[in-house]
Amino acid sequence: MNSIFSIKHWSLRVRIFLSMIFITLIASILIASVSIIQFKNESQVYHQERLDHKEYQIKEHINYVMATTPHPLITQNIPSIFRYKIFEIANIHNLEISIYDLNGRLLINSKAPMIKGQISPNLPQYIIDKVKFSKEKRYVSISENQGKTFRSSYSYLLDYVEGKPIGIINLPYPEDDSFYKNELQNFLSIFAIVYFGMFGISILLAYYLSRYITKSLETISNRLTETSLTEKNKKIELVSNSYEIDRLVQSYNNMIDELEESANKLAQSEREEAWREMAKQVAHEIKNPLTPMRLTVQSFQRKFDPNDPNVNQKLNDYSKTLIQQIDTMSAVASAFSNFASMPAQQNETLNVVDVVQLALDIFNEECIRFSSETTEIITKIDRTQLIRIITNLVKNAIQAIPEEQPEKNIQVIVKKEANNAIILVKDNGKGIAKEDFDRIFEPKFTTKSSGMGLGLAIIKNIIENYNGTITFESKIRKGTTFKVSLPIINK
Repeated sequence: MNSIFSIKHWSLRVRIFLSMIFITLIASILIASVSIIQFKNESQVYHQERLDHKEYQIKEHINYVMATTPHPLITQNIPSIFRYKIFEIANIHNLEISIYDLNGRLLINSKAPMIKGQISPNLPQYIIDKVKFSKEKRYVSISENQGKTFRSSYSYLLDYVEGKPIGIINLPYPEDDSFYKNELQNFLSIFAIVYFGMFGISILLAYYLSRYITKSLETISNRLTETSLTEKNKKIELVSNSYEIDRLVQSYNNMIDELEESANKLAQSEREEAWREMAKQVAHEIKNPLTPMRLTVQSFQRKFDPNDPNVNQKLNDYSKTLIQQIDTMSAVASAFSNFASMPAQQNETLNVVDVVQLALDIFNEECIRFSSETTEIITKIDRTQLIRIITNLVKNAIQAIPEEQPEKNIQVIVKKEANNAIILVKDNGKGIAKEDFDRIFEPKFTTKSSGMGLGLAIIKNIIENYNGTITFESKIRKGTTFKVSLPIINK
């Protein structure tokens, strides 16, 4: 069940559709998140600026009171100086005011008159230290209580004449976010309406685009599925108004032409191969009795004692005739054998990369992957024989992978090393046992249930005729890599 819903089973149309919806959803979430963060930041900046402004106004008011008081400006006189004025200042600025001495003991508060003998909470020592050691001689704390946020400003009350601290002023400021919350709520409501409209449009647009993009690909995919090496393949007649799709269609049509040409060559090669095999068998059957017959006749000729003078002449004529016929049969057998051997080498100057790609066009297996480090590697070799080398190695790689194996991978890699063209054919099949390493290129040796075991021996002979080499590496249940090295032509 899980494998059915895994991403790798989704069609390209579904992936494009869901990707566009996902992008729209993520963009909307990001916009909403950034907006919420922006509203919160603006709210914090607003409250901080408002607290700073009120603190400045209250201090100006307090300085005015100290400038007009007849009492000496010392800590002990603060309750007397602000006994009545502190309530007036608090009412004017609509903010609670508390004044402590330098040790943190409460001297006066605007919330209620101080009662003699009343025990009031002192400032924590860490607040006194933060005010004392801060650069601005000021500390603002932020706390939450019953879901509300409070800012408390602590700063020195200075003697405006000498500038010495004589107390600590505390201004508790409750943050009222109702305005920003309403603004945020209104924004999110409008955004939700716009978002759902945009989301609906995105669904329709994603559906249309996914169908438009994949319609041409689906046509090409169906035609590729129907492509066969043994039957006549139709070209695709499709104009998609898309450069990439049109290029893909053109490549497919070109591949059909090349595939038809390759199929004809392959059919011809298979017919020639059948004749070669037949010639080998005929040559083998004819050659076997020739030598014993020749030796028998010659021996008979030597041992025969002629009594009749005419018998010798007749015997000689007979022997010569028989030997001549045997020589003729031997010549016929040699002719068949020569026909069965590989054709004469044609030293064509060709691009290895192009020929290898051409050889791979006849295979329909999706597990075959081709790659090249360069677009051109020039060498001299017969084109047909190079195609035969690649075809044989790839066929062996396909047969080396068990049918029941879920993941099949065959890589054909072309690259250049020094003055050699390198062709690598890798598979992830069952591998070759170490005890078979020395026999793998022997004629008529095979690890498969079918075949004559001549393929690797033949292509090894072809490669060596062109001064090349073929080697391999293999691990059981890991796969095998064949490496063909051919000398290249330097321009």
